[in-house]
Amino acid sequence: MNMDYSLYLVTDESVPTDQLLRVVGEAVEGGVTLVQLREKRSEGKIFYEKALKLKQFLKENYAHIPLIINDRVDIALAVEADGVHIGQKDIPVTAVRKIVPESMIVGVSVSNVTEAKEAAKNGADYLGVGSVYPTTTKDNAEHLSEGMLEEIAKTVTIPVVAIGGLKVDNLEKVRCENVHGIAVVSGIIHAKNPKEAAGAYRKSWGA
Repeated sequence: MNMDYSLYLVTDESVPTDQLLRVVGEAVEGGVTLVQLREKRSEGKIFYEKALKLKQFLKENYAHIPLIINDRVDIALAVEADGVHIGQKDIPVTAVRKIVPESMIVGVSVSNVTEAKEAAKNGADYLGVGSVYPTTTKDNAEHLSEGMLEEIAKTVTIPVVAIGGLKVDNLEKVRCENVHGIAVVSGIIHAKNPKEAAGAYRKSWGA
């Protein structure tokens, strides 16, 4: 599947499944190019059932939109997701590569050049780099030091997606070479009109 990282939507587990499907649909209509299901506290069965419903929803309505599962390689495999995204405390990308099919993309969260180089060397397809700005969405999110996003983007050849506190009016800081897209959670998920919000991000990003 051809990956377009321009506007990468990350879900919020506080949103009930039926509402989430509606929001994701509206967001895709507005310009979201990729969806990551992120469940940090849900039990495996609940995560799996939500992933299955979201996968089916996208397949039936927006087959061109890839689904990425956060952290849980087993759930990504079980629902035949398009990819999995792992953090620094999850099983390493080298181990993930042994488990998942070659067609499945693997993303890794990084916050410094050492982590970025390591992930790229070990087989990551793209990097999630952040937190660019302070954010309330992720507990204990490490705030990037000044210039770190540009430094990481210059160091690796795989796509970079910026994440963390990104708003329509503060994207200037993340516009640099090899930053292929922006990841957004609450700015779209909790917007009154997710379609309009996604459209505004796309327009501001210039994608």
